[in-house]
Amino acid sequence: MTAAPGAEHTREGQTFAHRGSRVLAYINFVKLPHTLFALPFALVGVVLASYRAQVTWGSFGWVVLAFTCARFAAMGFNRIVDREIDARNPRTRQRELPSGALRVAEAVIAVSVASALFVWAAWQLNSLCGKLSPLALGWVFFYSYTKRFTRWCHLVLGVGMSIAPVGGYLAVAGRWSSPWWMLITLALAVATWGGGFDVLYALQDIDFDREQRLHSLPAAIGGDRALTVARGLHIVTVLCLAAVGAATFGAGSGGSF
Repeated sequence: MTAAPGAEHTREGQTFAHRGSRVLAYINFVKLPHTLFALPFALVGVVLASYRAQVTWGSFGWVVLAFTCARFAAMGFNRIVDREIDARNPRTRQRELPSGALRVAEAVIAVSVASALFVWAAWQLNSLCGKLSPLALGWVFFYSYTKRFTRWCHLVLGVGMSIAPVGGYLAVAGRWSSPWWMLITLALAVATWGGGFDVLYALQDIDFDREQRLHSLPAAIGGDRALTVARGLHIVTVLCLAAVGAATFGAGSGGSF
């Protein structure tokens, strides 16, 4: 596919000018800086679980590998599913698949390898994580289709992001938290944080989404109302984080989770 004149000079944020480099093309394909930015979600779960079980360098390494592979698989799958939509959007037509920097077959192989590594790493942590790993992959893959039928696709993404801290906790502790609501509240904090920011991200594509009959909150209710929803979601985030902090303080004072 031949890029439009001058198009090579337009790049999305958190990407690099790869200039033919295969490594950088794959890094841009899944927005690796995004992965590094989101890694603390999983590590928060690890830190909270450290009140209950010992964290070893081995478990830490497996958590990082599992999260990185899951994030690669999720983002790569999204790029594959959306490649035709991306090709029609001026903002995204220079992504690796629409521009021809990567072939679809290469992307499918990369996503398959990352998915297999994620499941393998999850089993190295414990059997609970291993058994839940296909469900986690299923959810993050499902998100890629939601913009085709629901304006609440942002919350589906947020829930997918919330799997990371829960998985980090279960990877170390091997069981659910006590109090039971602590992990649910932490997941809700991440889900509303991620969902709210995805609403903000979708503001730049309001006209395109309406033209292509794609679903998003900004396209459905307008930019101003969508901003209000995003603010509300982030208020919930702050409240949930405060509740998790209170639970952590209680554990440090003799409680347990």
